[in-house]
Amino acid sequence: MAWDVERTKRLLLDAATAEFSEHGFAGARIDRIAANAGVNKERIYQYFGKKHELFATVLATQLRSTMDAVPMTGEGPAAAGDYAGRLFDHHVAEATIPRLVFWEGLERGESAAVDAARAEYHRVKVEGFQRLLPGLDRTQAAELLLTIVTLVNAWPVLGHLDELLVGTGEASAARRAARRASIVQTVELLAEAAQRA
Repeated sequence: MAWDVERTKRLLLDAATAEFSEHGFAGARIDRIAANAGVNKERIYQYFGKKHELFATVLATQLRSTMDAVPMTGEGPAAAGDYAGRLFDHHVAEATIPRLVFWEGLERGESAAVDAARAEYHRVKVEGFQRLLPGLDRTQAAELLLTIVTLVNAWPVLGHLDELLVGTGEASAARRAARRASIVQTVELLAEAAQRA
């Protein structure tokens, strides 16, 4: 029976995504990834290289998936708010990206910023945001996009702060809806202000 390389890679990427999301880069174990994938760990090194290269592949794959799942559409402040709301929904439903991004920031810091593929991904995102909000220069678009990413990534990772700060005791679905509405409104107001500047 022929070895299905693509299936093996998918199994390894799925197991690595779960492992890095749960344990971060430092806490993730190659042996555990291989065992959970049901694949010899040597295949990880063969297909992805070292652990940091596997982490980079996992993160890039998840970012591309998010970009495909949550496209930027429309134009103007309401479109920016809509994008933030849909991105929030996506991250609440699938908390892998927020967790990976927080782990990356905690464990790899600024060293992650030298990745050329990631830089290209973010360049495309900023250009997309400039099309969403015509008239914004690159820096304005990047600042607003960073604000959106920070707001929507925080909820799945820092939910305990919501209870400490807001402390409504509301049911989670109602509270999520209120948080989403707050993010959308904030982004719309910031987008309007940026376009006026």
